Amino acid sequence: MRNLEKYKGIIPAFYACYGDDGAVNPKRTRDLTRYLIEKGVKGVYVGGSSGECIYQSKEERKTILENVMKEAQGKITVIAHVGCNNTADSAELAAHAESLGVDAIASIPPIYFHLPDYSIREYWNDISAAAPNTDFIIYNIPQLAGVALSVSLYKEMLKNPRVIGVKNSSMPVQDIQLFKDVKGPDSVVFNGPDEQFVAGRIMGADGGIGGTYAVMPELFLAANAAIEAGDFPKAQNIQYDIDRIIYAMCSCHGNLYSVMKEILRQNGVNPGEVRKPLTPITPADLPKVAQCKSMITQAIQTWT
Repeated sequence: MRNLEKYKGIIPAFYACYGDDGAVNPKRTRDLTRYLIEKGVKGVYVGGSSGECIYQSKEERKTILENVMKEAQGKITVIAHVGCNNTADSAELAAHAESLGVDAIASIPPIYFHLPDYSIREYWNDISAAAPNTDFIIYNIPQLAGVALSVSLYKEMLKNPRVIGVKNSSMPVQDIQLFKDVKGPDSVVFNGPDEQFVAGRIMGADGGIGGTYAVMPELFLAANAAIEAGDFPKAQNIQYDIDRIIYAMCSCHGNLYSVMKEILRQNGVNPGEVRKPLTPITPADLPKVAQCKSMITQAIQTWT
Protein backbone atom coordinates (compact mmCIF):
# COMPACT_ATOMS: atom_id res chain seq x y z
CA MET A 1 0.00 0.00 0.00
CA ARG A 2 1.45 3.36 -1.01
CA ASN A 3 2.12 5.79 1.84
CA LEU A 4 0.48 9.08 0.91
CA GLU A 5 0.50 10.53 4.43
CA LYS A 6 4.08 11.67 4.02
CA TYR A 7 2.90 14.18 1.41
CA LYS A 8 0.15 15.77 3.51
CA GLY A 9 1.13 19.03 5.12
CA ILE A 10 3.35 22.06 4.63
CA ILE A 11 6.10 21.56 2.03
CA PRO A 12 8.16 24.68 1.28
CA ALA A 13 9.50 25.11 -2.21
CA PHE A 14 13.25 25.11 -1.62
CA TYR A 15 15.28 28.19 -2.60
CA ALA A 16 18.44 28.01 -4.68
CA CYS A 17 21.41 28.59 -2.39
CA TYR A 18 24.37 30.40 -3.94
CA GLY A 19 27.71 31.53 -2.58
CA ASP A 20 28.98 35.07 -2.75
CA ASP A 21 30.56 34.12 -6.08
CA GLY A 22 27.16 33.18 -7.53
CA ALA A 23 27.91 29.45 -7.70
CA VAL A 24 25.68 26.81 -6.10
CA ASN A 25 26.81 26.53 -2.49
CA PRO A 26 26.58 23.07 -0.83
CA LYS A 27 26.96 24.33 2.76
CA ARG A 28 24.28 26.99 2.40
CA THR A 29 22.02 24.38 0.84
CA ARG A 30 22.47 22.11 3.85
CA ASP A 31 21.98 25.05 6.22
CA LEU A 32 18.63 25.97 4.67
CA THR A 33 17.51 22.34 4.74
CA ARG A 34 18.36 22.08 8.43
CA TYR A 35 16.61 25.38 9.15
CA LEU A 36 13.38 24.13 7.58
CA ILE A 37 13.58 20.77 9.33
CA GLU A 38 13.87 22.59 12.66
CA LYS A 39 10.78 24.64 11.81
CA GLY A 40 8.74 21.43 11.64
CA VAL A 41 7.68 21.38 8.00
CA LYS A 42 6.50 18.16 6.39
CA GLY A 43 9.01 18.22 3.56
CA VAL A 44 10.72 20.25 0.86
CA TYR A 45 10.15 20.61 -2.87
CA VAL A 46 13.56 20.95 -4.50
CA GLY A 47 14.46 22.31 -7.92
CA GLY A 48 11.20 23.99 -8.89
CA SER A 49 10.33 27.58 -9.74
CA SER A 50 11.48 28.84 -6.33
CA GLY A 51 14.69 26.90 -6.81
CA GLU A 52 15.45 28.90 -9.99
CA CYS A 53 15.78 25.62 -11.88
CA ILE A 54 15.49 27.16 -15.34
CA TYR A 55 18.65 29.17 -14.69
CA GLN A 56 20.75 26.18 -13.62
CA SER A 57 22.69 23.40 -15.30
CA LYS A 58 21.92 19.74 -14.72
CA GLU A 59 25.04 19.40 -12.58
CA GLU A 60 24.06 22.33 -10.40
CA ARG A 61 20.62 20.87 -9.85
CA LYS A 62 22.20 17.54 -8.90
CA THR A 63 24.51 19.25 -6.42
CA ILE A 64 21.61 21.03 -4.74
CA LEU A 65 19.56 17.86 -4.39
CA GLU A 66 22.53 15.85 -3.12
CA ASN A 67 23.10 18.35 -0.33
CA VAL A 68 19.44 18.55 0.60
CA MET A 69 19.41 14.77 0.91
CA LYS A 70 22.56 14.76 3.07
CA GLU A 71 20.73 16.87 5.61
CA ALA A 72 17.23 15.42 5.21
CA GLN A 73 18.22 11.80 5.92
CA GLY A 74 14.63 10.60 6.21
CA LYS A 75 13.60 13.38 8.61
CA ILE A 76 11.34 15.04 6.04
CA THR A 77 9.70 14.22 2.73
CA VAL A 78 11.76 15.26 -0.29
CA ILE A 79 10.15 15.88 -3.69
CA ALA A 80 12.58 16.62 -6.51
CA HIS A 81 11.39 18.62 -9.48
CA VAL A 82 13.32 17.19 -12.44
CA GLY A 83 11.64 18.83 -15.41
CA CYS A 84 13.85 20.34 -18.11
CA ASN A 85 12.89 21.49 -21.56
CA ASN A 86 13.97 18.22 -23.16
CA THR A 87 13.27 14.63 -22.26
CA ALA A 88 16.85 13.36 -22.03
CA ASP A 89 17.96 15.89 -19.40
CA SER A 90 14.77 15.39 -17.41
CA ALA A 91 15.21 11.62 -17.43
CA GLU A 92 18.82 11.99 -16.29
CA LEU A 93 17.75 14.14 -13.34
CA ALA A 94 14.96 11.68 -12.53
CA ALA A 95 17.36 8.73 -12.41
CA HIS A 96 19.76 10.75 -10.27
CA ALA A 97 16.96 11.71 -7.86
CA GLU A 98 15.90 8.09 -7.50
CA SER A 99 19.50 7.05 -6.81
CA LEU A 100 19.51 9.47 -3.86
CA GLY A 101 16.30 8.02 -2.42
CA VAL A 102 13.90 10.93 -2.82
CA ASP A 103 10.26 10.29 -1.98
CA ALA A 104 8.94 11.58 -5.29
CA ILE A 105 9.89 13.33 -8.48
CA ALA A 106 7.81 15.99 -10.21
CA SER A 107 7.80 17.81 -13.52
CA ILE A 108 6.20 20.67 -15.37
CA PRO A 109 5.25 20.02 -19.01
CA PRO A 110 7.74 21.08 -21.68
CA ILE A 111 7.57 24.84 -22.12
CA TYR A 112 7.72 27.18 -25.15
CA PHE A 113 6.17 24.88 -27.79
CA HIS A 114 2.50 24.19 -27.02
CA LEU A 115 2.56 20.42 -27.38
CA PRO A 116 -0.53 18.23 -27.68
CA ASP A 117 -1.60 16.13 -24.72
CA TYR A 118 -0.20 12.90 -26.17
CA SER A 119 3.26 14.46 -26.47
CA ILE A 120 3.14 15.75 -22.90
CA ARG A 121 1.95 12.34 -21.71
CA GLU A 122 4.91 10.66 -23.43
CA TYR A 123 7.31 13.22 -21.96
CA TRP A 124 6.08 12.62 -18.41
CA ASN A 125 5.99 8.84 -18.81
CA ASP A 126 9.53 8.81 -20.20
CA ILE A 127 10.71 10.78 -17.18
CA SER A 128 8.86 8.44 -14.83
CA ALA A 129 10.35 5.39 -16.55
CA ALA A 130 13.82 6.70 -15.68
CA ALA A 131 12.85 6.51 -11.97
CA PRO A 132 10.72 3.35 -11.98
CA ASN A 133 10.58 2.95 -8.20
CA THR A 134 9.71 6.54 -7.33
CA ASP A 135 6.37 8.34 -7.02
CA PHE A 136 5.63 10.90 -9.73
CA ILE A 137 3.80 14.19 -9.23
CA ILE A 138 2.50 16.32 -12.11
CA TYR A 139 3.26 20.02 -11.75
CA ASN A 140 0.43 22.09 -13.21
CA ILE A 141 1.37 25.77 -13.53
CA PRO A 142 -0.28 26.96 -16.76
CA GLN A 143 0.39 30.66 -16.23
CA LEU A 144 4.13 29.99 -16.55
CA ALA A 145 4.34 26.74 -18.52
CA GLY A 146 1.91 27.94 -21.17
CA VAL A 147 -0.15 24.74 -21.10
CA ALA A 148 -2.74 23.54 -18.59
CA LEU A 149 -3.28 20.05 -17.30
CA SER A 150 -6.66 18.79 -18.50
CA VAL A 151 -8.71 16.25 -16.60
CA SER A 152 -8.52 13.91 -19.60
CA LEU A 153 -4.70 14.07 -19.64
CA TYR A 154 -4.61 13.54 -15.88
CA LYS A 155 -6.74 10.42 -16.26
CA GLU A 156 -4.37 9.16 -18.93
CA MET A 157 -1.40 9.81 -16.66
CA LEU A 158 -3.01 7.89 -13.81
CA LYS A 159 -2.68 4.75 -15.92
CA ASN A 160 0.97 5.02 -14.90
CA PRO A 161 1.01 3.42 -11.42
CA ARG A 162 3.79 5.72 -10.26
CA VAL A 163 1.66 8.86 -10.72
CA ILE A 164 0.19 9.85 -7.36
CA GLY A 165 -1.22 13.31 -7.96
CA VAL A 166 -0.82 16.95 -8.88
CA LYS A 167 0.94 20.03 -7.56
CA ASN A 168 -1.73 22.42 -8.72
CA SER A 169 -0.59 26.01 -9.17
CA SER A 170 -3.36 27.13 -11.48
CA MET A 171 -5.25 30.13 -10.15
CA PRO A 172 -8.87 28.80 -10.14
CA VAL A 173 -9.24 27.10 -6.76
CA GLN A 174 -11.97 24.85 -8.16
CA ASP A 175 -9.30 23.04 -10.19
CA ILE A 176 -8.31 21.32 -6.96
CA GLN A 177 -11.74 19.69 -6.79
CA LEU A 178 -11.54 18.70 -10.46
CA PHE A 179 -8.30 16.80 -9.90
CA LYS A 180 -9.27 15.44 -6.47
CA ASP A 181 -12.52 14.05 -7.84
CA VAL A 182 -10.65 11.89 -10.36
CA LYS A 183 -9.11 9.51 -7.82
CA GLY A 184 -10.19 10.80 -4.42
CA PRO A 185 -8.22 9.66 -1.35
CA ASP A 186 -5.97 7.45 -3.47
CA SER A 187 -4.26 10.55 -4.83
CA VAL A 188 -2.55 13.67 -3.50
CA VAL A 189 -3.38 17.18 -4.68
CA PHE A 190 -1.25 20.07 -3.47
CA ASN A 191 -2.36 23.70 -3.36
CA GLY A 192 0.16 25.82 -5.25
CA PRO A 193 -0.80 29.53 -5.06
CA ASP A 194 0.23 30.66 -1.56
CA GLU A 195 -2.35 33.46 -1.51
CA GLN A 196 -5.17 30.88 -1.54
CA PHE A 197 -3.68 28.18 0.67
CA VAL A 198 -6.63 28.09 3.05
CA ALA A 199 -9.17 28.09 0.21
CA GLY A 200 -7.26 25.31 -1.50
CA ARG A 201 -7.18 23.15 1.62
CA ILE A 202 -10.89 23.67 2.20
CA MET A 203 -11.54 22.76 -1.43
CA GLY A 204 -9.79 19.43 -0.86
CA ALA A 205 -6.03 19.91 -1.22
CA ASP A 206 -4.12 17.47 0.97
CA GLY A 207 -1.38 19.98 1.66
CA GLY A 208 0.53 22.77 0.07
CA ILE A 209 3.76 23.41 -1.78
CA GLY A 210 4.61 27.08 -1.94
CA GLY A 211 7.33 29.57 -2.72
CA THR A 212 6.80 31.81 0.33
CA TYR A 213 6.52 29.01 2.90
CA ALA A 214 10.24 28.99 3.67
CA VAL A 215 10.33 32.63 4.76
CA MET A 216 7.34 32.25 7.11
CA PRO A 217 6.78 28.51 7.72
CA GLU A 218 5.24 29.21 11.13
CA LEU A 219 2.28 30.97 9.55
CA PHE A 220 1.49 28.23 7.05
CA LEU A 221 1.87 25.59 9.77
CA ALA A 222 -0.52 27.59 11.96
CA ALA A 223 -3.04 28.01 9.14
CA ASN A 224 -2.90 24.30 8.39
CA ALA A 225 -3.37 23.43 12.07
CA ALA A 226 -6.37 25.76 12.27
CA ILE A 227 -7.95 24.04 9.26
CA GLU A 228 -7.39 20.61 10.76
CA ALA A 229 -8.96 21.83 14.02
CA GLY A 230 -11.97 23.18 12.14
CA ASP A 231 -11.21 26.74 13.21
CA PHE A 232 -11.89 28.33 9.85
CA PRO A 233 -12.15 31.95 11.07
CA LYS A 234 -8.63 31.67 12.53
CA ALA A 235 -7.35 30.06 9.33
CA GLN A 236 -8.92 32.88 7.31
CA ASN A 237 -7.29 35.56 9.43
CA ILE A 238 -3.89 33.90 9.18
CA GLN A 239 -4.34 33.74 5.41
CA TYR A 240 -5.15 37.45 5.36
CA ASP A 241 -1.89 38.20 7.19
CA ILE A 242 0.05 35.91 4.84
CA ASP A 243 -1.40 37.69 1.82
CA ARG A 244 -0.61 41.14 3.18
CA ILE A 245 2.99 40.03 3.69
CA ILE A 246 3.21 38.61 0.17
CA TYR A 247 1.81 41.78 -1.37
CA ALA A 248 4.30 43.87 0.61
CA MET A 249 7.23 41.70 -0.46
CA CYS A 250 6.12 41.87 -4.09
CA SER A 251 6.06 45.68 -3.94
CA CYS A 252 9.88 45.87 -3.75
CA HIS A 253 11.96 46.64 -6.84
CA GLY A 254 13.99 43.48 -6.31
CA ASN A 255 12.59 40.07 -7.17
CA LEU A 256 10.37 38.40 -4.57
CA TYR A 257 12.95 35.66 -3.98
CA SER A 258 15.65 38.23 -3.38
CA VAL A 259 13.44 39.87 -0.74
CA MET A 260 12.78 36.56 0.98
CA LYS A 261 16.45 35.57 0.88
CA GLU A 262 17.35 38.86 2.58
CA ILE A 263 14.80 38.19 5.32
CA LEU A 264 16.26 34.72 5.81
CA ARG A 265 19.77 36.22 6.00
CA GLN A 266 18.55 38.48 8.78
CA ASN A 267 17.13 35.39 10.48
CA GLY A 268 20.54 33.72 10.48
CA VAL A 269 20.45 31.51 7.38
CA ASN A 270 22.06 32.78 4.18
CA PRO A 271 20.80 31.41 0.82
CA GLY A 272 22.83 33.93 -1.18
CA GLU A 273 21.33 36.15 -3.86
CA VAL A 274 19.09 35.37 -6.81
CA ARG A 275 20.65 34.57 -10.16
CA LYS A 276 20.26 36.94 -13.10
CA PRO A 277 18.08 37.71 -14.96
CA LEU A 278 16.18 37.83 -11.65
CA THR A 279 16.74 41.25 -10.08
CA PRO A 280 18.36 41.54 -6.65
CA ILE A 281 17.04 43.96 -4.07
CA THR A 282 18.34 47.53 -4.13
CA PRO A 283 19.37 49.74 -1.18
CA ALA A 284 16.07 51.55 -1.61
CA ASP A 285 14.27 48.25 -0.92
CA LEU A 286 15.83 47.73 2.49
CA PRO A 287 13.30 49.75 4.55
CA LYS A 288 10.47 47.85 2.88
CA VAL A 289 12.25 44.54 3.49
CA ALA A 290 12.54 45.49 7.17
CA GLN A 291 8.82 46.25 7.20
CA CYS A 292 8.06 42.83 5.67
CA LYS A 293 10.24 41.10 8.25
CA SER A 294 8.44 42.99 11.01
CA MET A 295 5.06 41.96 9.57
CA ILE A 296 6.13 38.32 9.62
CA THR A 297 7.37 38.57 13.21
CA GLN A 298 4.18 40.24 14.37
CA ALA A 299 1.95 37.68 12.63
CA ILE A 300 3.92 34.79 14.14
CA GLN A 301 3.52 36.33 17.60
CA THR A 302 -0.20 36.70 17.01
CA TRP A 303 -0.95 33.23 15.67
CA THR A 304 1.56 30.83 17.24
